[in-house]
Amino acid sequence: MSVLRDVLWGPHVLLLILAAGVWFTLRGRFMQLWRLPRLAAGALRGGDPAGEEHVSAFQALTASLAGSLGTGNIIGVAAALTAGGPGAIVWMWISAFFGMMTVYAESVLAAKFASPDAPGAVGYVRRALGRHAAKLYAAGCVLSALGMGTMAQTGAVSAALQAIRVPPWVSGVLVAALLVLCVRGGLQKAVRVTEKLVPFMAGLFLLASGAVLVLRYDRIPGAVASMLHAAFTWRAGAGGAVGMLTAMRVGVSRGVFTNEAGLGSGTFALARAAGKTPEQIGTLGALQVFIDTIVLCTITALCLLVSPAAGDGAAQTLASFSAVLDGAGNAAVSVSMALFAFATVVAWSCYGMDALHVLAPSAGRAGRRIYVAFAALSCFLGCILPFTGVLSFCDAFNGVMAIPNILSLFLLSGCVFGKNCQNLKKPYGILMRKEKKV
Repeated sequence: MSVLRDVLWGPHVLLLILAAGVWFTLRGRFMQLWRLPRLAAGALRGGDPAGEEHVSAFQALTASLAGSLGTGNIIGVAAALTAGGPGAIVWMWISAFFGMMTVYAESVLAAKFASPDAPGAVGYVRRALGRHAAKLYAAGCVLSALGMGTMAQTGAVSAALQAIRVPPWVSGVLVAALLVLCVRGGLQKAVRVTEKLVPFMAGLFLLASGAVLVLRYDRIPGAVASMLHAAFTWRAGAGGAVGMLTAMRVGVSRGVFTNEAGLGSGTFALARAAGKTPEQIGTLGALQVFIDTIVLCTITALCLLVSPAAGDGAAQTLASFSAVLDGAGNAAVSVSMALFAFATVVAWSCYGMDALHVLAPSAGRAGRRIYVAFAALSCFLGCILPFTGVLSFCDAFNGVMAIPNILSLFLLSGCVFGKNCQNLKKPYGILMRKEKKV
């Protein structure tokens, strides 16, 4: 599995994702700095009411945030600090800055090319590379939904609830049962959960984090200085260079893991926003990355740096908050981690159902029920299996989504900022020469 992971999710794929962000940033003339903030309010305001195939802009944003606000925002940040040092956080910022434009491009193209039989990113992957590549992407999405979107997240739920003495098997049964209740109606019904859950869980975590930062405010300047120094220093010669490169690799990798730029996953929710132009839907995608990584991951990192603690992942985070807030901090972070992870499970299960429909369009409701059953089983297994093994399993399938997605973005880049795509006559894929026009 490690060899497959290195091929599908190695440094070359991360560089490709980062290159896409740089490319669309240049094409958009750094619009994430001067244009997107002005458009964000308009993208969330007004629009058509939600319907059978569409959801409101706010529901679409909360669903996409639910998909990305998971273990990466808490445990992933702790892992980045452990593996890459404080400098990794700066590279997470850089990854997110360019990732905003990657997700903007994904969302714009999904708004232009998605359809009921080719939802979200599947629509533009099919347009760029053909139906076989679209099915490959959909297969990767199903596997990622069961892996990164379910098993990895419920592993974090189990770790968080063990801190308050809940056995892993109890966590697995509980999360699986709640999942079945929340997603059996698909994304149109699941957004009723995410639009309430996402603001609540983010508010709870921000409240606990704010308390830590207020009580340790005198350490904040030093924490920021350590991040900037570790990210760009070369003073230690070869050792400093290795440290900087490690921070870069870990930061970019964890940045992609938390905001999912390059995977196209959030487009399954964002493309359904009712009454919004492609540009407005793209703005919602960029806003999702900003909230996810620039805001929440930064706050998590600052809390961990101003209150350093031993351990790794969930244990380190819980210890950091407990050192300042005692039992209240432990409880707040445990509940927040569980809710963050569960929200991701809900969103990704809906993405997986949509992708399964692409692979087996005739399965209908029976296929949806089968998928929900497998997702519930993945929830249980994620709670009882070793967490590190689950992460290795997940990374491999991310690459199955990322590679065709990024290639499609480059091929259709002229459609992102252009008003139409009338010059596109057929799929570009070299392996799809016999493909019919779509």
